[in-house]
Amino acid sequence: MTEAPATGTVSTAVPAHAEPHILCADLVRIFAAEGVEVQALQGLNLRVDRGEMVALVGASGSGKSTLLTILSGLDTPTAGLARCAGSDLLTMGRKERVQYQRHSVGFVWQQTSRNLLPYLTAAENVAMAMAVAGNKTKDRKGRIMELLDLLEVGYCADRRPTELSGGEQQRTAIAVALANDPQVLLADEPTGELDEATSSDVLEAMRGVNEGLGITTLIVTHDPAVSEHVNRTIQIRDGRTSTEVLRRREVDEHGQEQHIAEEFAVLDRVGRLQLPDDFTKTLDLRERVRLALETDHVGVWPGHRPAKAAPAVPDAPAPETGPASESGEAWQ
Repeated sequence: MTEAPATGTVSTAVPAHAEPHILCADLVRIFAAEGVEVQALQGLNLRVDRGEMVALVGASGSGKSTLLTILSGLDTPTAGLARCAGSDLLTMGRKERVQYQRHSVGFVWQQTSRNLLPYLTAAENVAMAMAVAGNKTKDRKGRIMELLDLLEVGYCADRRPTELSGGEQQRTAIAVALANDPQVLLADEPTGELDEATSSDVLEAMRGVNEGLGITTLIVTHDPAVSEHVNRTIQIRDGRTSTEVLRRREVDEHGQEQHIAEEFAVLDRVGRLQLPDDFTKTLDLRERVRLALETDHVGVWPGHRPAKAAPAVPDAPAPETGPASESGEAWQ
């Protein structure tokens, strides 16, 4: 056995291949105007591993769009850690930021009109993205058609955006976002202007890209239906990640495929968590909650009711309790 040296610095660097493609820790973003401050992100934590396809769901004003503008390099956080595709988004300089936006990440906006230049065809829009980034692909035409065919809009190559349906425009926009082989694909409400059937088609196209190219994909949306197309859904509330739903498929003893979804509360570094809204409403949890430490779990009861079912573990100190906000956040 080799003993560790008694002196010296132990490196805590994470190998490049092991680092998640998106990593946020205690992320804060504060906007200030005319003496008024708004804290859009309040210590958000997020991890998306390489090759994952994740949906980030939240109501309007929850902070999800703020997070996406930071990850896309369009905004800079106030404090905390934010890394994407191996780049530190807090310390990045202007030139590094331009290179990052052109080569490391691809972006799809909600508004179809923002994704494509109206006077160029679908193929020319993809070519423009390559030209702006200085992409020196030898067979550029072949690469363009490969991307359009991957999104099943190869037949739209010579059509301008006004000649495309909303779904065709978004599929073309994804091809544009992939033009320079980014490591991460970011999408802000990509189905916000589409009907249900077309939305499903676009999301399945994104899943095909994720599985076929292995590109890490983060979709920000307020539409809970998006979660049906991904294996992991993260809910953001009040500027923090609150819950996660993990989906998997299993085969039972009869050979039937079962779709299983499990919901988890996200616990941050200091022990805070947010309980789901349906939990707090069903149990009428408000103002503060009663806690009890059991051998393998923590019991939570409404604080305004008698403690008739909250036995404490023998010889264990009673855990400290603090107020729970009306939004359902319990402080442990």
